[in-house]
Amino acid sequence: MSEHFSDRLRRTAEPIWKAQHAHPFVRGVGQGNLDRERFEYWVRQDYCFLVEYCRLFALAAARSPDLPTLTRFAELLRATAVTEMSLHRELAAGLGISEAELEGEPMAPTTQAYTDFLVRTAATGDFAELCAALLPCMWGFSEIGLQLALGPRPADTRLAAWVDAYADPDFAALADWCRGLVDRLGANAPPATLQAMEAAFMTSSRYELAFWGMAWRMERWPA
Repeated sequence: MSEHFSDRLRRTAEPIWKAQHAHPFVRGVGQGNLDRERFEYWVRQDYCFLVEYCRLFALAAARSPDLPTLTRFAELLRATAVTEMSLHRELAAGLGISEAELEGEPMAPTTQAYTDFLVRTAATGDFAELCAALLPCMWGFSEIGLQLALGPRPADTRLAAWVDAYADPDFAALADWCRGLVDRLGANAPPATLQAMEAAFMTSSRYELAFWGMAWRMERWPA
């Protein structure tokens, strides 16, 4: 059986993804000992990220080549805007962060750079490049959630809810659909398109790793 294009992408990005699993922020979530300040900072910044990720899904729906794909991206937009962002609002409330504070949170440099890259790719790249750029976030969070769920449940209820959300079978199914779409788009694509897809996937993978580091350092603008 021939290798799927997404398998090739994942293999190429293996050192980056391995570093994500080993990152102290991710390990802290799984072990249940991540300190509150770092988790709170991640909630704030990931909420900012998700607003722009919703725009990415909207652009993907608008640029979809057929109705089934458009419909699925519309479902992804709703799942992110309603389900995932509701989880963030609930986590924030438990941390004493109001919805107004979430909405007014300024983006950290890494958050700004990552979302700018995604939206620019969606607006100026072709549809296949767009899909390759959005895949590492969904696939990576699903993989991390499923891996952490194999270990002991975190005693901290907030961290346990985080693991539950990203280990959810429905979330894994959405990630699998995106992965299958990238495989279909890459199956008969010309070399230039495949190179653009790989570059987008690798850049997003690097930003995913950088995002964990940003939250761990509680990154701020220098001035």
